[in-house]
Amino acid sequence: MAFNYMTKTGYDKLRAELDGLKSNGRSEAAKAIAEAREKGDLSENAEYDAAKDAQGMLEAKINELELVMADARILDENDLDLSRVTILSKVRLMNKKVNKEISYTLVSKAESNLKERKISVDSPIGKGLLGQEVGDVVAITTPGGQIEFEVLEISLP
Repeated sequence: MAFNYMTKTGYDKLRAELDGLKSNGRSEAAKAIAEAREKGDLSENAEYDAAKDAQGMLEAKINELELVMADARILDENDLDLSRVTILSKVRLMNKKVNKEISYTLVSKAESNLKERKISVDSPIGKGLLGQEVGDVVAITTPGGQIEFEVLEISLP
């Protein structure tokens, strides 16, 4: 069984999203279906079909989040080994191709957010960085081609 390792903050954020979908999301979906049902013949009612499709997508999202939460394991950032890149490590890198520094925090797929520079350990860059040490140069194959990164620093997020 694969665990979803995440921070307490990330876990709490997912829990809040799941609770919101279960309460507000479900009630809004039921209301939309009821309103569409009042408009007549269901066999030719596009609003009803759309509301039922939206309800199905909502339930799929709820199911997905419940699966993530069921396998969640909360990591304490203070217990991280900073000698190697691991999940929850903040890594300062030098992109050798363009000679530019960049920092990422490696997180679970559920917590990844590129705008916040949080990348999944399941992404090509995340997989390539896991286990590396300061000073290591690693060639990572990305959808845009192969890129060499030098690990400059490993720290807490």
